[in-house]
Amino acid sequence: MIPWHDIDSVFLDMDGTLLDLYFDNHFWQEHVPLRYAEHHNMSIEAARAELVPRFREKEGTLDWYCVEYWSRELKLDIIALKHEINHLIAVHDHVADFLEWLRAADKRVVLLTNAHTRTLDLKMQITGIDHAFDTLICSHELGFPKEDRRFWEALTGKEPFNRESTLFIDDSLPVLRAAHDYGIQHILAVSKPDSSRPVRRIDEFMAIEGFNEIMPRSGETGMIPGTAD
Repeated sequence: MIPWHDIDSVFLDMDGTLLDLYFDNHFWQEHVPLRYAEHHNMSIEAARAELVPRFREKEGTLDWYCVEYWSRELKLDIIALKHEINHLIAVHDHVADFLEWLRAADKRVVLLTNAHTRTLDLKMQITGIDHAFDTLICSHELGFPKEDRRFWEALTGKEPFNRESTLFIDDSLPVLRAAHDYGIQHILAVSKPDSSRPVRRIDEFMAIEGFNEIMPRSGETGMIPGTAD
């Protein structure tokens, strides 16, 4: 249950939460290996065999999310490659209505993303949802990814918030754990970040498949049911 009458601020993740993670999964698992194979004159299977361990090594760090880091490491223009398939960037169903409702309900709405600023700029240019936020914050600005407690400590200096009246929604369990450990009282997971993949079973946190599940219906008050699948 989301006690909306107790919520002042809503912190929202971008990739997988507001935007379909299909773009990112396709980009890193298919498009980058393809272009890497072409650039280095190897098979796509050989490219994947080389890239996957390098990706895993950086997972959960700022470098993993940094387009400049991967451009240097792979000798590829990562942003240019993202532009090649930018038609795959898409907003999840019900996101626009949810953001509109949050504004009408006078909640402070903040985007918190691990995405690099250049990736954020591209996705806001394509989706046009940046107008719905009071502010947009990249983890690169704070020096730590959201999985790191130091991100949340640094965030309070940039965006002061009350842990008891803030709702945080993300699709990453490590990120949600860090937020929970920091003391954010209201935590919500997204169980279907990639529209092309099945719903994930999430027992650790309350979870939703879509934002229509937590938007008040006509005649309802502040207590909104969620799911724990």
